[in-house]
Amino acid sequence: MSNTLGIIICFAYIFLMIALAEGLRRWQGYGAGFTRKVIHIGVGMLSWALPFLFTSPWPFVFACAAFMVINLIDWRYGLIGAMQSKHRSNLGTVYFPLAAAVVALVFWHRPPLMVAALMPLTWGDGLAPVIGATYGRRFYRIHTSTRTLEGSLGFFVAGLVATWLALWAMPGMPEISPAVAFLPALVIMVVTTLIEAVSIWGLDNLTVTAAAIAILSVWPFGA
Repeated sequence: MSNTLGIIICFAYIFLMIALAEGLRRWQGYGAGFTRKVIHIGVGMLSWALPFLFTSPWPFVFACAAFMVINLIDWRYGLIGAMQSKHRSNLGTVYFPLAAAVVALVFWHRPPLMVAALMPLTWGDGLAPVIGATYGRRFYRIHTSTRTLEGSLGFFVAGLVATWLALWAMPGMPEISPAVAFLPALVIMVVTTLIEAVSIWGLDNLTVTAAAIAILSVWPFGA
């Protein structure tokens, strides 16, 4: 597949996810807190397809840069209701493509690590507020953010499953058994759950991903 076609598919997929979320908001009555996470998870799952869409990380980095600009404009003017956060200081939609671009550059030649580095952010951070809003009963407050222990547990469990699956099932490295893949996934999720719990202003999109990159970079796979 050519990189040009990959760019077209990438943009079409992301705009499709935005359209789906906007449809859920307008016609099904879902709040922006939910639809924002539909986009979040859907876009994060694009990482599984990157090695098949592009021959190098740079076309994807270009797409990430474009969406940083688009998301910054949307944050400033509120053009897409499905992407809005109730906290105006939250620039998470801008930080997300930045984190994805860095991961692609660092781990392009090791696809399982590339995908795994984004799974705590994709599924953990994607489901935590939804679970917290639905089942949360035990609250804690970090600066201006109120969170729940149930949401943090959801972050841990969802991220653990997704990260483990990425390390085990994503092709591109010598085969890793399910048991061998579980320990680094567990360590990543213990660390990133703690980091996510204290990160504010959408910075968890950067801090969680940075921690995952650091752990995966030093983990002795195959040693």
